[in-house]
Amino acid sequence: MIFLWYPKCSTCIKAKKWLDEHDIKYTLRDIVKDNPSKEELRNWVLKSGLDINKFFSTSSVKYRELGLKDKIKSMSFDEKLDLLSSDGKLIKRSLIVGNLIILGFKDYERMI
Repeated sequence: MIFLWYPKCSTCIKAKKWLDEHDIKYTLRDIVKDNPSKEELRNWVLKSGLDINKFFSTSSVKYRELGLKDKIKSMSFDEKLDLLSSDGKLIKRSLIVGNLIILGFKDYERMI
């Protein structure tokens, strides 16, 4: 399982602590330094069954700077993948990729 996080994100730090406390093994990946590729994201979105818009970190500074709240509505699936793969800070975190795709920390209980 891959745990994608941003080390300066307080929610990511809490998520990592939760994983460690539950002895869940993972490969750690910095979502900014090693941003997911377009193909990785395509696979994860399709595997998750979630709308691609759920993969955007709507509370991120970058999301607001780019004015994506309105722009995203008219973008194609591929345009959204291009955008997400351009900057890890646009991706909702933390992100777990394994048998399940889990976005955000609140859903971790699904793993145990």
